[in-house]
Amino acid sequence: MKLQTIVAAAFASSVFAATPAVAQDRAGWPDSFTVGTASQGGTYFAYGSGWANFVAENLGVSGGAEITGGPVQNMALVHTGDLKFGLTTMGPARESRDGESPLAPGMKMDNVCAMFPMYETPFSITALSSTGIETISDIPDGATIGFGPAGSTSDTYFPRMMEALGVNFKRRNGSWSDLGGQLQDGLIDVVAFAAGIPIPAVSQLEVQTDVNIIGMNDEEAKKIVDQFPVSEFVIPASTYQSLDEPSRVVSMWNFAMVNCDMPESFVYEITKLTMENNEKMVSIHKAARFSVPENYSKNTVLPWHPGAARWFNENGYTIEADAIK
Repeated sequence: MKLQTIVAAAFASSVFAATPAVAQDRAGWPDSFTVGTASQGGTYFAYGSGWANFVAENLGVSGGAEITGGPVQNMALVHTGDLKFGLTTMGPARESRDGESPLAPGMKMDNVCAMFPMYETPFSITALSSTGIETISDIPDGATIGFGPAGSTSDTYFPRMMEALGVNFKRRNGSWSDLGGQLQDGLIDVVAFAAGIPIPAVSQLEVQTDVNIIGMNDEEAKKIVDQFPVSEFVIPASTYQSLDEPSRVVSMWNFAMVNCDMPESFVYEITKLTMENNEKMVSIHKAARFSVPENYSKNTVLPWHPGAARWFNENGYTIEADAIK
């Protein structure tokens, strides 16, 4: 995959002078940083690029986002230090730490630390209304389903979920924007999205054509929750204009992560900036309404970076010493 870097705009010296980080110990701070996101048209890219710009503008360090294959690849890139920051879901994070990453089987990616909670990733299905597909059981035998970029959370888990629900399909990979276009053109039957809501590609689709956003019934939801590291989730009807009522699906938590060797003071300031400015984060992407300190407990996989843990502990969110790298 060809990686493309989206670099943040240059920050003004007056912004740098106003930041509280100036008074902090900046020993070892990098001159620039890059955060691994995912494909364009997905929430990771919108959230990650906006967040990187926000950090760069306020902490006086040039930063940007890089298009990657998503959580699985991000875990590998942050572990090796090729990228210092990345976004991941808890399922791929656990598999990567256990040495079960499909990118590097046997390599235990244990130099990745948690920084802050992001949001839950719902697993939802979208089809054109003209196909008549309104439920999972309506998906025709042998249907072509787009599962997102190869190695993404969706591509890692959604095919297994569809198999568990008895769906017989042909697999298609691609960026969310590309798959949305293929769906609109009738080249594929369904797109199985796993991304924070609202998903940009879905929002764009429903402006251009009529779509059905497909949830799970009681039996389907129970079967998936019993077999996979997910929990039930309800997509509010207000999320998309195509929803007349809430849609019940399943979800998996996302966290921002950092290479464990990054300076404590740098990670502390980034965590502080992010956790104390939720209104700004929500202006970057609506999914960030869940990027609040109270959700720190959703991390049961990654050790905490000392800088991030210091901010949480100072603000009443207890992270025990044995959970810190």
